[in-house]
Amino acid sequence: MLILVIGDVIGRPGRQALDTILPSLRQQYRLDLVIANAENAAGGLGLTLTTAKALFDAGVDVLTSGNHIWAQKEIIPYLDSDMPILRPLNYPPGVPGKGYLSTGRVMVVNLIGRTFIGNFDCPFRAMDKLLAELKHKPPVIIVDFHAEATSEKIAMGRYLDGRVSAVLGTHTHVATIDTQILPQGTAYVTDIGMTGPIDSIIGDEAEVVLNHFLTMMPHHLSVGKGKAIFSAVLVGVDENSGKAISIDRIYQEVE
Repeated sequence: MLILVIGDVIGRPGRQALDTILPSLRQQYRLDLVIANAENAAGGLGLTLTTAKALFDAGVDVLTSGNHIWAQKEIIPYLDSDMPILRPLNYPPGVPGKGYLSTGRVMVVNLIGRTFIGNFDCPFRAMDKLLAELKHKPPVIIVDFHAEATSEKIAMGRYLDGRVSAVLGTHTHVATIDTQILPQGTAYVTDIGMTGPIDSIIGDEAEVVLNHFLTMMPHHLSVGKGKAIFSAVLVGVDENSGKAISIDRIYQEVE
């Protein structure tokens, strides 16, 4: 089984890069499932119904998110619908939406970290609870861990090694080189990287971000322009055992 997981999609440049690259990848690899983190897909912050549909039309099967999922209020009612959109599992009880879903022989789980990012329920214990309570778990489990600290991401990979098929980091928008299969058969990477504009600071216009660092004044971020990058990882999984067989980066520039 081949599963493609796409890093944080940033605004229009990210959506256009995905729309350009993904159809050929689906055909080339005969992908079984495509997952994309979409919490920055609408103008660089949040997700709207229109942008969600655009990503689905481009060939994405499941959308994951993170701390910015609430930025565009219009998407919130759809989080409780049958649309395959996830918010992090370890938000407190009563929050709209779902933190995991199953499609065929695959379960996709969305977690959010706590270090340098926010006061959420413990992602480690939330995952323990989910794995213990589900009576009929699919053999393949893919985890999008949306977190800031590399140590927290690596800890989650080690913690879930052998219990899930992949732990894949998102949120920092900077791709890391540590794609690997952990000792007990879990595919891991600290951060997939962003799908968005190259001439930017993690997706936003460089001049605006630099001005913020120099002045510390409040500012409105705007998505960068120009050439974009498509960042993803391709995970091969034994669909019977759920063990990862391979994890490879896919990195393509789009004019």
